[in-house]
Amino acid sequence: MSSKMNRRSFLATTAVVGAAGLVGGQLLTACSGGKKEAKVTPLREAGSYYVPELPDKAIDGRPLKAGLIGCGGRGTGAVGDLLAAANGITITALGDVFPDRVQAAREAIAEKHGQEVPEDHCFTGFDAYQKVIDSGVDMVIVATPPVFRPTHFQYATSKGVHSFLEKPICVDAKGYRTIMATAKQAEAKGLSVVTGTQRHHQRPYVEAFRKIQEGLIGEITGGNVYWNQGMLWYRERQKGWSDMEWMIRDWVNWSWLSGDHIVEQHVHNIDVFNWMNGYKRPVRATAFGSRQRRITGDQYDSFSVDFEYENGVHLHSMCRQIDGCSNNISEEVRGTKGYWRSADDAIFDLNGNKIWEFDYEAMRATYSQENAYVLEHVDWVNHIRKGEMHNEATECGISSLCGIMGREAAYTGNTVTWDEISASEMDCLPEKLELGKMDMGKYTVPIPGSGK
Repeated sequence: MSSKMNRRSFLATTAVVGAAGLVGGQLLTACSGGKKEAKVTPLREAGSYYVPELPDKAIDGRPLKAGLIGCGGRGTGAVGDLLAAANGITITALGDVFPDRVQAAREAIAEKHGQEVPEDHCFTGFDAYQKVIDSGVDMVIVATPPVFRPTHFQYATSKGVHSFLEKPICVDAKGYRTIMATAKQAEAKGLSVVTGTQRHHQRPYVEAFRKIQEGLIGEITGGNVYWNQGMLWYRERQKGWSDMEWMIRDWVNWSWLSGDHIVEQHVHNIDVFNWMNGYKRPVRATAFGSRQRRITGDQYDSFSVDFEYENGVHLHSMCRQIDGCSNNISEEVRGTKGYWRSADDAIFDLNGNKIWEFDYEAMRATYSQENAYVLEHVDWVNHIRKGEMHNEATECGISSLCGIMGREAAYTGNTVTWDEISASEMDCLPEKLELGKMDMGKYTVPIPGSGK
């Protein structure tokens, strides 16, 4: 990963604070009532951790050909984000299991972005990803159901293609190990790999991360992360759909495809804590979950997980997808001197006094692009055009396995350790990938414990 904060990054940061004043090179409002801040001890020294440059648009440079693997809503949305992030990008290849998905994406790209993808570069089937990557692209967006992402990343890296991997990037232990090994290969080849954990490119989160590393909340002692919202979409089975086709079209509701929503969605929040905490692995996880409302698939509706890290640090992770309940999508990180709360974009001391908050007014005086989904592509293209290696797959792989660890703890009712889950033989991919009959008896809602 790019690990040094260079002069350009520093100047970009200091430019933002013109209206608010420079305090340690950061965005800071006058929250302290004029009192001098207490001396803090950094968690990590400046320059030892990566802080992205976040200009409104990527630098110009050589033209780049991009391919899309996975032509659903997230994939076509990511294409729009990439084209908004940089000039000189052409979408030259599309791939998906289903022809109607490819056609819909092709039409959307033509209508919204004025780019016509050649028909002979539109591929379908389970091997479409290989054809997209082999078509001569420089970079590829991987937005397939998560179970396929390790294989697709591995192939792209083997061909020297830069990857954007939508999160999560694995749903099982085998996929995790594939991701970690492939990330090392991508580093060796100097590739740029960005993942869909867009909070790493969201300016308020980036500045909070920097403040925490500078030691403003002290040593991290724990945290709480939440993704509680209403039910997501589902697909009722249509006449003529095989078992496999229905499951893939309804993928967000099937654990083998999505990882369950603790992995597929809540990985964002788990990743935020891991990021702030230096990507230390949790030692163990104890959890419970339940299903009351889901209509299709074999997943839970809710999870509650206690992740225990080294030195007795605990993270409480909670996620739920049920209509008509209280919603909360946020993170809180606590330390020996105070705490940061993402809902406020602010840091407080132990008495609840606000000692720092992100300055939106100063940001908007300098930047026009606030969309983190676009800014992550800005960062991706900048590394490619500068010829700089960049690796977010290792970090996202760790957070994805944390979600898997919590899921398995809830499914079984047993405490699961990091060593157990990372060495597990768990492999969710079916032996045969074909649009046919499946053994649907294998896909049932897990029941923990051994009730009478």
